[in-house]
Amino acid sequence: MVEQVVSVNLRNEKDSANYFRLRRARIFSTIIDSVIAEKGAATVLDIGGTPKYWELLPSLWRNRPVHVTVTNLVRKRGGNDQIKFVVGDARDLTQFPDAAFDIVHSNSVIEHVGHWNEQTRMASEVRRLGNYYYVQTPNLYFPIEPHYKLPAVHWLPESGRAEVLRHIKGQLPSDASFDQAMRLVQSINLLTARQFRALFPDARIIRERFLGITKSFIAIRAAPP
Repeated sequence: MVEQVVSVNLRNEKDSANYFRLRRARIFSTIIDSVIAEKGAATVLDIGGTPKYWELLPSLWRNRPVHVTVTNLVRKRGGNDQIKFVVGDARDLTQFPDAAFDIVHSNSVIEHVGHWNEQTRMASEVRRLGNYYYVQTPNLYFPIEPHYKLPAVHWLPESGRAEVLRHIKGQLPSDASFDQAMRLVQSINLLTARQFRALFPDARIIRERFLGITKSFIAIRAAPP
């Protein structure tokens, strides 16, 4: 497996988010191009996404022979002739047969499906369903937690995280209980590089860096197994 580093040194986190979003779209577009060149068209499964995500990135599919199936636990609005939605669980997508899609795509989802056993199940589904895949997730060791937008809080024990979130304005309702805070904390399980490599051993791993620190990882299998 090969690791690739992508670095950026922009003025703030917002600039970085826009830069990486556009760069990820370009990387994914090259995978689509490869499939179209090989087969004449491309089918994509987006695990845990929304139709709106694709509507905001029309260059990936509009006026191209690309058909996207979006799956999530709850129905999401949107879609068109090229983008359809199917209710499904990232950990068990047995409604689809092996290699049902040319490409499997997932953006910042695997950290939300549960702990290691559940993450392993999702990774297995990704690898089973697509000849090519693209999976992105934040890095546990980046100092700013990407969901709370707070420094270092994700490095605290779970109970400590829960207490911090209860007492910082805007993270939870003002009357939120410790139980509610714990549920939020346990809904996010960020990964290290070693864990991510173990989940996707047949992938090329791209490290996205911000100010010299790895912000997130992308696992890409860009050729059929």
